[in-house]
Amino acid sequence: MKTLDAIAALIPTLAGRIGAGAGASDVQGVIEGLDDAGAVAVLREAGEVGRLVEQVQVICAGVIARRSTRDAGHSGLAQARGYRSATSLVQELGGMSKTEAARQVRVGEALLEDTGGETITDGTRAGNDADPGSPDDAAPDEPVVREWREVLRDGLRSAVVTSAQFDAIRRGLGDPPDDAGDAWAHAAAQLLDEAGRRTVEELATAARTIRDLLDPEGAEARFLARYERRSFRTWFDQDGMRRASIAFDDEGGAYLDTIFNAALRPRRGGPRFVDPTEKASAADLATDPRTNDQLSYDLLLDLLRTGTLADPTTVFGTRQAGIRLVQQVAVDGSLAPVAVTEDGLVSIPAAVAERRICETGTIPVTVDACGNPLDVGRESRLFTPTQRIALAIRDGGCRWTGCDRPASYCEAHHIDEWARDDGHTNIDRGILLCRFHHMQLHHGRWQITRDWKHDFVLHHPDGEQSVLHPRLPLRYAWGDINPPPKRPHTTA
Repeated sequence: MKTLDAIAALIPTLAGRIGAGAGASDVQGVIEGLDDAGAVAVLREAGEVGRLVEQVQVICAGVIARRSTRDAGHSGLAQARGYRSATSLVQELGGMSKTEAARQVRVGEALLEDTGGETITDGTRAGNDADPGSPDDAAPDEPVVREWREVLRDGLRSAVVTSAQFDAIRRGLGDPPDDAGDAWAHAAAQLLDEAGRRTVEELATAARTIRDLLDPEGAEARFLARYERRSFRTWFDQDGMRRASIAFDDEGGAYLDTIFNAALRPRRGGPRFVDPTEKASAADLATDPRTNDQLSYDLLLDLLRTGTLADPTTVFGTRQAGIRLVQQVAVDGSLAPVAVTEDGLVSIPAAVAERRICETGTIPVTVDACGNPLDVGRESRLFTPTQRIALAIRDGGCRWTGCDRPASYCEAHHIDEWARDDGHTNIDRGILLCRFHHMQLHHGRWQITRDWKHDFVLHHPDGEQSVLHPRLPLRYAWGDINPPPKRPHTTA
């Protein structure tokens, strides 16, 4: 039986606490004896060790995949051992799901792939010995932007990102169009810098949004391709129950989300209601014996029955649901090439936003270069609907680190207490928090502060501090992904 003392020695908080030949039960006993801070420290340190072990796993998976290609036939590494593919072998040896094994193989292959050119590790190009009269010669020590995939690979090798984060960024960014490698390398570096405080899902969303902002023509083509793949079909299973399968295009999926979020928000941790009627409806929904899936089904049938003539309050219990898009408008009046949905932060081509403007109009919100909306002043105790729109544009959802609740699920929190601190209902003194984190803040001795319009800072009960960052897609919408300037090449 393999023991865990060797691994425990790599974890500072456990080092010296685990005896030789220890097993899982011994480690469990030691960890159960730790205080809260110690348990969190062990998990953090174990995660760092796990990243290093994971690197070994993905490198092995990449090597196995390289030696198990279709061209190798039955003599391939995996095939010779009775497996159909490298993924099957990795799945068996790692005791993991097929999806996880496929990801390890995919990341391993990406880690081992050729860069397609010279790899510069110090950010400079060394002088070469070719004909000095060649017009393509660069001067010695000239800065160079490295190949964007190599930027990501170095992030994985140095344990800045996990394999899951690496895969999310790489697949989200996709392949750049011709002559856009510099911008992609710049974007990859920014996402690597954000990885330590972002979830895998948020990195994937941000990477896709950045790709669309940098490549608007490709974004339009990808949008249309997904639109062409939209489908709906029904069939009967062996028990005679009719089933259905739907593949949504981007706009249709976003629209469906807003409808079901509006109807089921109280069941999914949405904001508290102030209006007595809405509060009563939310309470009734919370105690409804139906599951969320059953409520979704009944809502869908209600929508099909009533169609566009339905009274919104009859179906949704509140105002009419609809998509709200956020699109940057520059000082000169030019529009950003893509917009993003307020909930979900899904990037949508500008053409869709233009069509929506024709149907529903716009609500202009003036922001500064960092996306901070203008103030409104101490006019009311509660944030107005217009101010909440501004907060949604700036924050993108709950600002608590690691929370994925969208803006429509959030409540506006005054960082300066209204009654005691003479708090103002100004946008720069408000922040979006989901109901859970809003209640945790008020009841758990947490505090949020902000110096003018700089970062929001969360003060932990134990004295620690952390920055509450806005959602990445909206932050990049304010021009934070500009590629580095072109550098001239000196010729002889």
